[in-house]
Amino acid sequence: MPRKNYSIFGDLFKNQKMFKKFSCLAIVLLSLNPFKAQEKIPFRLTKHNNIIVKTLVNDKDSLHLMFQIAMEDASISPERIRKADHIKFKDEISDGNTIKIGNKKYEDIRFFDNEFTGHEADGKIGTGIFKDKYFKIDYDNKEFVTYDEEPDLKDYQPMNLYVKNGQFYIIADNVVENKQQEAYFLLQSGYSGGLLYSNEFAEANNLNGKLKITGEKSMKNSAGQIITTKQGVLPFLKVGNIILKNVSAGFFTGDLKTQHANYFAADVMRRFNWIFDKDRKMVYIKPSTYFDEPYYKIN
Repeated sequence: MPRKNYSIFGDLFKNQKMFKKFSCLAIVLLSLNPFKAQEKIPFRLTKHNNIIVKTLVNDKDSLHLMFQIAMEDASISPERIRKADHIKFKDEISDGNTIKIGNKKYEDIRFFDNEFTGHEADGKIGTGIFKDKYFKIDYDNKEFVTYDEEPDLKDYQPMNLYVKNGQFYIIADNVVENKQQEAYFLLQSGYSGGLLYSNEFAEANNLNGKLKITGEKSMKNSAGQIITTKQGVLPFLKVGNIILKNVSAGFFTGDLKTQHANYFAADVMRRFNWIFDKDRKMVYIKPSTYFDEPYYKIN
């Protein structure tokens, strides 16, 4: 009997050891976040609200590129500060380039030549580097984050995302004189201001008569046509269930009708953190630390 009892206690001891091993394994497995970020890309946010990424192009050219969410490829500015001697163009297009950002190298990048860019940048880089990935624009931590699987969306608000020619659009409601007007907005991280309305929207909704105007500038081209840029204040902008107040809003008046899209530009983009799904059908937003910051002044 004593021997049998010893065997029972021995088995119990073994079972306890096995349980501890399984418990430790379970803890380790649970600690492995299936939504763990695959890549993080740090960026710098300029005083003009532009996102700047340090890159190495073709293992030779160190360039500061502005992230432009309204394009997929990359481009070089004629006003660049740094040399781009190792990007070879034919008819202002260069294919098959590499871009290294941190420890990650992106292959087969197309560059366009002679495209102007934002302040402090040598060119632009678009969303193509995030193809088939979830990606986050994290203004709080000044970084992009990519994921293979859907990340944690707690506290984020879902919105429909509309894609046309590789460009991203969202719907927001403009509130003027207590009237709500829905509009599609092109996400445009290259323009430093807040909202910029199309000629069609500005005229149809009489923004010149309804918005409080804070400034204007007129220019005349060689044909004598005049275009006037006006800056105003939109009382309320509703993005999903989130409301922005006294939003900086620009529009054009005059002979030339060249503004065909409404811009949801850099100064309003920075007021949110953004997560784009890999199919580019949904975007998730939540207010960032810049949500209540004063609006950028367009000179």
